[in-house]
Amino acid sequence: MKYARSVFLIAGIYGLLVLVPMYFMEQKQSTDCPPITHPEFYYGFIGVAVAWQVAFLVLATDPRRYRLMILPAILEKASFAIPVIILYLQNRVSFLTVVVGLPDLFLGVLFAVAFLKIWRDRDSTPTTDSV
Repeated sequence: MKYARSVFLIAGIYGLLVLVPMYFMEQKQSTDCPPITHPEFYYGFIGVAVAWQVAFLVLATDPRRYRLMILPAILEKASFAIPVIILYLQNRVSFLTVVVGLPDLFLGVLFAVAFLKIWRDRDSTPTTDSV
């Protein structure tokens, strides 16, 4: 359980540190990358991603209780990392973009390990789950 708590706490803090500054970087992003033509998508992406970081922090408080939420958390990580790899293989994004996606892939694997550990131990340890 300590493993899962640590993984989700680190993921949530890391994500907030990476994502929150993006709220103030639209102009820089538009200069460094193709121009942002739909700022609502840019800020919407950041908002949804920040919300997930908060969900990771909630998961860290009691991973056993929230264990089924780990499944969409894995999907959240895979939904960026896997398409970035596919886009790179199609020569549609740079290798730097893949590098940016690798932490998500790594965290997704750690989330899956946490889920499996909690699932394996679910019958052997009492829980405070309530229906």
